[in-house]
Amino acid sequence: MKIDENAPMKGSIEAKDPFAKAPPGYSLTIDNQQWAWGQPPRDTDPRVVLEKAIDALSQKRNKRELMKLLVVGASIETLVEGYIFQGFQEGKFTPDVGMLIKGPLGMVIAGMAEDEGIPYRLFENDDEIERSEMDDKTFFRMMRQNNPAMFAYVNEQINEQIRQGYVPEEPAPESFMNMERMEEAE
Repeated sequence: MKIDENAPMKGSIEAKDPFAKAPPGYSLTIDNQQWAWGQPPRDTDPRVVLEKAIDALSQKRNKRELMKLLVVGASIETLVEGYIFQGFQEGKFTPDVGMLIKGPLGMVIAGMAEDEGIPYRLFENDDEIERSEMDDKTFFRMMRQNNPAMFAYVNEQINEQIRQGYVPEEPAPESFMNMERMEEAE
């Protein structure tokens, strides 16, 4: 047998066949019970899963590590998502149960940080709340539908100011033409 000196060494990246990949859907044809997530979950009740998570976070060592992560800048959103992913991988609960406990668990962690006086970031993106800012028209429409008494009060206060001579300025529409004026005003 003749050895080809130009051939890549067996086991190297160069020797790997780029077409030797599993076809799409192959994972659906194999038995996944060898992994923990392929078995029935240990808990299916979100309340039980949340209680276990809170109990685990309340342990002295876990709480100390959690607070360290918050101090170095890890967001609560990232920590909760990591917990959910790990719990699913270990077969503790299903992803849908994880999504149901996501909000309450985040609030529990925020409360723990508040109790310890530790600053924290709730979301990974700092501008998450500002991105979905509600305009005034939507605000007043929702107030009129959901809290008519408050809407009537605010409406009367605005009308009283108008009767006294104060007329609010109409905001300039946002466009590229008045961008410079808006920046100068800020």
